[in-house]
Amino acid sequence: MNSGVSPAVGTEMHSARALWFTAAGACELRHELLEPPLPGQALVRTLFSGISRGTENLVFSGRVPVSEFERMRAPHMAGEFPFPVKYGYSLVGKVKTGSAPMTGQFVFCLHPHQDLLAIDESELLVLPDGLPPERAILAANMETALNIVWDANILPGDRVAVFGAGVVGTLVAYLTSRICGTEAVLIDPNPSRRALAEHLCLDFSTGTNVAGEFDVLVNASGSAAALAQAIDLAGQEARIVEASWHGNEPVSIPLGGAFHARRLTLASSQVGSVPPTRRVRWSPARRLAKSLDLLLDDRLDALISGETPFCEIESAYPAILANPDTLCHRIHY
Repeated sequence: MNSGVSPAVGTEMHSARALWFTAAGACELRHELLEPPLPGQALVRTLFSGISRGTENLVFSGRVPVSEFERMRAPHMAGEFPFPVKYGYSLVGKVKTGSAPMTGQFVFCLHPHQDLLAIDESELLVLPDGLPPERAILAANMETALNIVWDANILPGDRVAVFGAGVVGTLVAYLTSRICGTEAVLIDPNPSRRALAEHLCLDFSTGTNVAGEFDVLVNASGSAAALAQAIDLAGQEARIVEASWHGNEPVSIPLGGAFHARRLTLASSQVGSVPPTRRVRWSPARRLAKSLDLLLDDRLDALISGETPFCEIESAYPAILANPDTLCHRIHY
């Protein structure tokens, strides 16, 4: 009888290489042996993984607060904070061996940067037809952006300001612009981001000429100054969503002035939880699957700002994070 599992699964040890952060500002490729896949698992050969510059930079520089060591653990992370850790969460590969329906499929999963992995098939999402594996590494960023839009409760007709034209901020503005009747502006002090915004048909400002009042404001810039400007531009009873994670850095915000008189709401957004208004119907798996569907737009390739072969990532990684022009950097295996 055919069990639906490839005969190769569960019978062979494999060697893999993974990127580890060994100390603040230091990384290396390490070899590890993979246990033979168990029933229900697949062996996946990585094609691409994506470097999420904001979060990975905090981990790489050792700026994860002790209080967040457990909450910051990513799926399949190895080691312990602060160091050494194997970290990352955006990987696309091809199933080498597994159940009959999965073998040969292109899949996305949340996993550190690694060239070969054995993983439960329940953690794999088959890429939608028409989505190139090269672009699918944006799925984790799109999932975060989708969650932010939900947390912000952006509705048709809202005037929305999004601060920070990094990958997540740009995707928040992109999703917002597709809600009927919204007026969205993407704000970033770097004028070179204007070309990215225009490519995605988004209004753009460097922040020096923004006028009027906004219904919803999202800070995805990692900047306290941007959060202060969001408070200043918020209309009566507007909603401000802080989507940046500042690690162990203290942040000062102006809660004097008209903050209370305008009855402003300041809320946090974090992709670790589906918003309460969606939680009954939306599991994290459904949310991630929808994020892959939302990537079926060729223009989103502009969010990938560079590519490095995996064999060179050990030496290239620090400079990738240090470059302020880095959006999503793709590792090619």
